[in-house]
Amino acid sequence: MSKHGTIRRYTLEIEKIRRGQLPSFEEIKDYLFEHGFEISSRTIQRDIEQIRFEFGLEIKYNRDQNGYFIDYEHSINIESFFRFLEIVNTAELLTESLSDSKDALKYISFDTGGGLKGIENLKPLLKAIKDKRKISFNHFNFHTNKTRKYSLKPYLLKEYQNRWYVVGIFGNLKEFRTFGIDRIEELEVKAETFEVDKKLNPVEMFENTIGLVYSFSTLQIVILSFTPTQGKYIKTLPLHTSQKVLIDNDTEFRISITVIPNYELTQLILKHGDTVTVIEPEWLVDEIKGDLKRTIEKYK
Repeated sequence: MSKHGTIRRYTLEIEKIRRGQLPSFEEIKDYLFEHGFEISSRTIQRDIEQIRFEFGLEIKYNRDQNGYFIDYEHSINIESFFRFLEIVNTAELLTESLSDSKDALKYISFDTGGGLKGIENLKPLLKAIKDKRKISFNHFNFHTNKTRKYSLKPYLLKEYQNRWYVVGIFGNLKEFRTFGIDRIEELEVKAETFEVDKKLNPVEMFENTIGLVYSFSTLQIVILSFTPTQGKYIKTLPLHTSQKVLIDNDTEFRISITVIPNYELTQLILKHGDTVTVIEPEWLVDEIKGDLKRTIEKYK
């Protein structure tokens, strides 16, 4: 079976375990059969072992209830793994559609955000991160409108809004810098290796932020009130993994998120226009008011 087929099987197994109430081995097997996979019990057991080994997702068995569940507490990179499955399965479904008919592209509209620019750098960047090798490249800065050469210790590849970024340590700094791969040219993976600073974990840093701009400020609870209609979208596509629903009725959809406020949070709030109202913290209320007033002034 192709790698795509294996990933699709993994996805179905995880989907059944996530959505089911501790499904039994036979229930998982029947679910796979319904979706075109007739496989042995040993293959399912091997899949569970491979999912744990390759992706760090802990699937465990509850003997009392004779069913399987995901141990979120002891799993690693859960959100990244689920996003990975989403990308791979979308690609497979589109590939199958194109194989059936070349006309399929007539009925598909992609976001034209230019997300493919620099995509050829993903593979060498990922290898450099895994092998702990320094990299050098030229990078264009939108603010200074200049291109500068950098030498970087790469730690992480991050996707945000259909664009990819490499996160690493520049020079002797002890904090991370983020570079858009669409603006990287003349990438070179060096033979020189570097030692990873175990005190710095970019994944953990970005967990508490929205987007790319992180800081070492304190976590804060942000409370936002949406119109009921907009709330339906926010419910199905949460703003952040910490999102909690506080009120959900015919007049208001109110949530809280626990994040380190940054530029992207402000932009995300402004994007929702008059469908959202900031309730807390008070300083963020004032900041959004100021942004809106300055915007109105430009139209006078």
